[in-house]
Amino acid sequence: MKKSDAIPALPKSATKPFFSENAITVLKRRYLKKSESGEVVEEPQDMLWRVAWTIAEGEKEFDKKADVKKIAREFYEMMAKLEFLPNSPTLMNAGRELGQLSACFVLPIEDSMESIFEAVKQTALIHKSGGGTGFSFSRIRPGNDLVHSTSGISSGPLSFMSVFDCATETIKQGGTRRGANMAILRVDHPDIMDFIKVKADLTKLQNFNLSVALTDTFMAALESDGDYDLINPRNGEVVKRQNARKVFKQIVKQAWLSGEPGIIFIDRLNADNPTPKVGAIESTNPCGEQPLLPHESCNLGSINLAKMVDDGKINFDRLGATVTRAVHFLDNVVDINNYPLPIIAEQTKANRKIGLGVMGFADLLLMLEVPYSSEKARELAAEVMSFVDRTAYEASISLAEKRGSFPNFPESTYGTANPTIPLRNATRTTIAPTGTISILAGCSSGVEPIFALAFLRRVMDDDELFEVNPIFAEIAHKNNFYSQSVIKKIAYNGSCRNLDEIPEKFRLFFESAHDIAPHDHIEIQAAFQKYTNNAVSKTINFAHDATIEQVEKAYLLAYESGCKGVTIYRDGCRDNQVLNIGKTDSKPAEEAAKPIKRDRPQSLVGRTYQMTTGCGPLYVTINDDDRGLSFELFNTIGKAGGCAASQSEAIGRLVSLAWRSGQQPEPIIKQLIGISCHKPAGFGENRVTSCADAIAQAIREHTEHNNGKRNQELHNENNMAFGACPECGGAVEHEGGCMVCHTCGYSECA
Repeated sequence: MKKSDAIPALPKSATKPFFSENAITVLKRRYLKKSESGEVVEEPQDMLWRVAWTIAEGEKEFDKKADVKKIAREFYEMMAKLEFLPNSPTLMNAGRELGQLSACFVLPIEDSMESIFEAVKQTALIHKSGGGTGFSFSRIRPGNDLVHSTSGISSGPLSFMSVFDCATETIKQGGTRRGANMAILRVDHPDIMDFIKVKADLTKLQNFNLSVALTDTFMAALESDGDYDLINPRNGEVVKRQNARKVFKQIVKQAWLSGEPGIIFIDRLNADNPTPKVGAIESTNPCGEQPLLPHESCNLGSINLAKMVDDGKINFDRLGATVTRAVHFLDNVVDINNYPLPIIAEQTKANRKIGLGVMGFADLLLMLEVPYSSEKARELAAEVMSFVDRTAYEASISLAEKRGSFPNFPESTYGTANPTIPLRNATRTTIAPTGTISILAGCSSGVEPIFALAFLRRVMDDDELFEVNPIFAEIAHKNNFYSQSVIKKIAYNGSCRNLDEIPEKFRLFFESAHDIAPHDHIEIQAAFQKYTNNAVSKTINFAHDATIEQVEKAYLLAYESGCKGVTIYRDGCRDNQVLNIGKTDSKPAEEAAKPIKRDRPQSLVGRTYQMTTGCGPLYVTINDDDRGLSFELFNTIGKAGGCAASQSEAIGRLVSLAWRSGQQPEPIIKQLIGISCHKPAGFGENRVTSCADAIAQAIREHTEHNNGKRNQELHNENNMAFGACPECGGAVEHEGGCMVCHTCGYSECA
């Protein structure tokens, strides 16, 4: 029963879901049924009813007389009230032909061509079905190692990662959900230094998140400033000794530069492995929150904590009832899922792992007027998650009493103290990023802080449209400090912390991501991790001027505080990569027979400005004529022939043509400044939102140099956007290890 043959009509008395305008846009783009011509043929409530009915039909696996209609209605109501939503593949595919409902998969890769290319094939099938894949490449022999069968030399794990990357790039061209990968390499693999540095070139492995698996042995060597063994996985022999601090420094440096690699504490994952006799955990899903055995999958779902607040207090009765229903829902998914491979079905049903988490935590804190960086926030995190974990455990026991324990239960670490207690699911809780489903639920993502209380979106006719956090708007109106002036300042500054127009009481708890120190991010992650079976997806945000030493302290704090892994992102860090700067074939604008166009003199004098962009350093040269008027503009970025280089050259040619035809710099600045792309750089007044914006800022700086004064009007033109989505142009945020658009649901990772 993978696809419902006859779904009855939605009862007229059912709750009609209230989706925001953004949520409706996302639903139409990615979730609702479409005709062959691409026309949407399903209403949002019909989608939820399709999902609820299909999942409820899983009851027939255990009770032929089950009241499917009653259970479907319960499932529908918690989704329609936006109290709980399952992961995206379930919303997209339940009750439809594809029927693949899981988001997370881990595939094994052994040290053989047969295993490697079998994994490539399996990856293709999983990505086609809407899932993401994780791999450990740690079993592949290192580069330049002997291949006995051919008397040749091994190319090493990094070369095979490129094969997977190319396959993913091809597959993701179609479909409603992109395939994403996690590549993990153990820190004791001989090729570890090459793995750590591979993304110094951002053109490589673009469909992979990278994480280094740190062992307890490595961490002990790091603490004592000692060496540890690098081991050839082909034969288990020690290749050489390596200094732990040297390796760790390289990990930290590269993470500071690009946000990758992340780290996972592999021995800590295995210490919590519920079925160690079945196998060891070697990898996680693409965002790192779901450790899985080889060929396992997991289906996730999240409870909206913003819907669990009444009159300034958490309604634990409602939360408990929602947790119980959600565990029931996710357990049914295990049985009705149409798995992409028989071996995945077998392994998944043997352990029946589910991953119930939360979203809207930052909203809950705002509603309770609690600062994210406070001790009270950490106490609330622990209180909420311990309740969710305990209730999910009890719900799993209750299901096991009716349906039986998961088949591998005898091989489990559970039940050792009291083997008479059955358990339906090997794991129950996971904190996922929830990038897209939090848009549908209208809440903050996962356990991340609010990224921005307000930001500006400039539409085609140059109107300014401000997006404002609804909780902030409600409280600001209620307390008489809401105004367009305040909203504009927040959008420009990225924070309300220093705005005197807002009473200090509110400034304290209306924290955005960059108001929060990295150690406070980590302590929230650790508070949730303490009561989460699997792991916690969380981005540790750093300001652009953060030091390498601060990143190092954060990594060590994550280990000391009990986290299972950590991902950091330094604002605008992607522009610090060492790129091969090649000269573009820049030339003056093509001569055109127009009487107002000035001829170029044989020599001109000008200045060159280095601008930091998300595509790398951009060098803008502006030459003036003998009257001191701007005459031409050249720019160089990245490799000649690249998209950024060609677009920037095109802008330079048009600007030059405009100047040689008599145009002044100011209108050009106003046209270009504030244009956003998905790779912004910098923070505050130094923020560069695109290559076009960088060129505009260079022109502005040059004009102010020539005039000898600052033009405040031109500085106000910069809208300080957070980067633009490549699909819809909306603002993107870095959360859970991915860039996510809260307008259309685009995600780099899914």
